[in-house]
Amino acid sequence: MRILLALALVAAAPPSADATFERVWKAEWQWRTAEGIADAAPDQVDPRLPDESPAAHARRAAKWRATLTALDAIPQARLSPEARVDYQVYRAQIAALLDDERFREWEKPVNGDSAFWSDVQYPARGSFANGEEDYRAYLQQLGDLPRWMDQQIANLDAGLKRGFTPPAIVMAGREKPVAAIAEAKDPSATVFYEPFVKMPATTPDRDALQRQARETIQRGVIPAYQRLLRYLRTRYFPGLHSELAATNLPDGPAYYRSRIRAFTTLDMTPDAIHALGLSEVAGIRAEMERAKADTGFKGDLPAFLKFLRTDPRFYARTPDELLKEAAWQAKTFDGMASKWFGRLPRRRFAIRPVPDDIAPFYTAGRGGPGVYLLNTYDLPSRPLFQLPALTLHESAPGHAFQIPLAAENTGLPAFRRNSYISAYGEGWALYTERLGDEMGFYRTPYERFGMLSYQMWRAARLVVDTGIHAKGWTREQGLAFLRDNTALSEREVTTEVDRYIGWPGKALRYYTGQLAIQRARKKAQGALGARFDIRAFHDTVLSLGSVPLPVLEARIDRFIAEGGRSPYPAE
Repeated sequence: MRILLALALVAAAPPSADATFERVWKAEWQWRTAEGIADAAPDQVDPRLPDESPAAHARRAAKWRATLTALDAIPQARLSPEARVDYQVYRAQIAALLDDERFREWEKPVNGDSAFWSDVQYPARGSFANGEEDYRAYLQQLGDLPRWMDQQIANLDAGLKRGFTPPAIVMAGREKPVAAIAEAKDPSATVFYEPFVKMPATTPDRDALQRQARETIQRGVIPAYQRLLRYLRTRYFPGLHSELAATNLPDGPAYYRSRIRAFTTLDMTPDAIHALGLSEVAGIRAEMERAKADTGFKGDLPAFLKFLRTDPRFYARTPDELLKEAAWQAKTFDGMASKWFGRLPRRRFAIRPVPDDIAPFYTAGRGGPGVYLLNTYDLPSRPLFQLPALTLHESAPGHAFQIPLAAENTGLPAFRRNSYISAYGEGWALYTERLGDEMGFYRTPYERFGMLSYQMWRAARLVVDTGIHAKGWTREQGLAFLRDNTALSEREVTTEVDRYIGWPGKALRYYTGQLAIQRARKKAQGALGARFDIRAFHDTVLSLGSVPLPVLEARIDRFIAEGGRSPYPAE
């Protein structure tokens, strides 16, 4: 009788907080995957493009509101330590997704840096590691592209009608990649056909797949780009507004605060960020003065910056020279890695030039799973003395460590392995630039000055972004601030400021993330003293996947409480 009573009590007991949370996130993640909007696993071609219709976005907003309500009903105090971290990461992710829906961010899928018409081309440059399966999935995606493109055009028009667009100044000339597809005479000459050019000769049905690809591009993809080009030239670009500030957009002040939350994972005011940026700029400028003196240069800082921008010794003469220098630097780090990191990623990366069609508007470099893209366009704007810091950031131990280690960490739930929280990811990559100084990676005072110039660049972003979007700055004020405080070339200064104008808040993620990691490390070193192990600290930070900054700092508190122990067992 007692056994039956005990069993009945167990059966009637409510599920644990951990179990409730797991049920909530798994249900939503399964739904998100079915919607085609979950972050795809690396090296996996999705056969679909997401539904971008207003009805789909209304559906997502309703789902995420319900999910947030369910999450807020879970008592966090009853969660286990690991589940509490997962909860904090996941809740922040859902809140950010809901913010995007609230402000209808999907009606502005373009900015001075990126656009949906270029982003959809990235799968064509993937590895197609799964062979025929990936090629067939990609053909399905190409077949779906006209529907998706028409939805994007409709969304652009909805944003245009309510004044929710990027400023005209940052979109000038951005239709060129669209025209390259729309005006193509041969489908096999477009970027979309590139995977089929590289298709191994041993692929079953190779000829049939190539023929199908050409037909799909000719009959569907090119006409879709023609419709887009016509719309951009006749309606969208002529209708763009001239105001720069995000606070001038519909519900502008609240919208800009939402972008701050989205990109920094912090609820800071524009004024607080602006003041932080000015303080950091002053500190880095003093370091730059000392580094300038180490080079033996006798003039003031403006004269030194002019010297760096114009002396040919600091610039590659050919694209290959730039690429080879980056490769040598990446291999130099390989020889240092084991001293600073315990867990190394299995995934390797390639160094490739930025594709020609997007290079004029692209940053100096960008890294991700398996690739470090280096911009070889306009070589006089790509200084070699900044290349070491760029390489650490975009390849290893920056993005080529953080993103693969997250994907390879099977102990993390899917929403942490396959998602990217940029304050953490970009903060980590920027932290590694500073780490290069400790590692002895910078060989000359010029290279060290290049690192400081990059630090200044990211600190200056806090000032420029908030200046433009909340304090009424003009474009020229933003340009002058970067020009006067960094060694960036004029092309980079212009490209960067236009990026900040067109993508409010995005520039804030780098330096706020770096500062959080530096604070956490300083705290751990102070608390642990001789027990502090830099490899264990780095492994702990990278074991998190991708998390909001408060979660990172809380995890380092736990690292301290555990005596500075590595999250991985000793091998």
